[in-house]
Amino acid sequence: MSRSGYFITFEGIEGAGKSTQAEKLVQHLRQEGYPVEFVREPGGTNVGEAIRNVLADPSFTEITPLTEVLLLSASRSQLVEQYIRPQLGEGKIVICDRFTDSTMAYQGYGSGVHFTQIREVTDMCTWGVRPDLTILLDIDPERGLGRVRTRSVETLTRMDRLENMDMGYHERVREGYLEIASEEPFRFRVLDGTVPSEDLSRKITSLVMREISRVLPHPGTRLTFDRTSLE
Repeated sequence: MSRSGYFITFEGIEGAGKSTQAEKLVQHLRQEGYPVEFVREPGGTNVGEAIRNVLADPSFTEITPLTEVLLLSASRSQLVEQYIRPQLGEGKIVICDRFTDSTMAYQGYGSGVHFTQIREVTDMCTWGVRPDLTILLDIDPERGLGRVRTRSVETLTRMDRLENMDMGYHERVREGYLEIASEEPFRFRVLDGTVPSEDLSRKITSLVMREISRVLPHPGTRLTFDRTSLE
């Protein structure tokens, strides 16, 4: 399948603020006139949202790390085939809250699933789709989980299964993210997740506009051609 769109993913540990920043970017790009689709992982489809509920449920303590990988991959396969590939094929910007790097960081570095197993399953379910740009919001796990606990109290919602994992787990996930980013510096942009939300949003907007301007025309740009070249 040929691609003419642009694929942006947001990554980060719990409480990094990626969902908020992804939504702010979507709003800005739409205001600029770009065709944008916003999806999340796990989820984004009826099948994916059902899988998300299983993975988040604190009562399912018996779920093994490899089972997590397979469930996440099933959700991802549905999302890529049903939404991401078609939208990119139509030339749209697709922004995804988490993607394959999350599985590598959480289930690979965090839980110890062999990287080869993750890559093999991931290759099967992504159909060759890879992000053009990944924004990693970095934050100390203790601070990030503090935000999660505060949000849980304010919204009267319980923390999910992964949010309830021990601090050592979240530290391994963070270290994994930073290692993954260091291996692909041309794709990743690592930003400080502790920066005030509005300041961080402006920084993200600036870098994304700069990146997409290299490959996509601005919606307000009129295409012209030199008539003399036809004579």
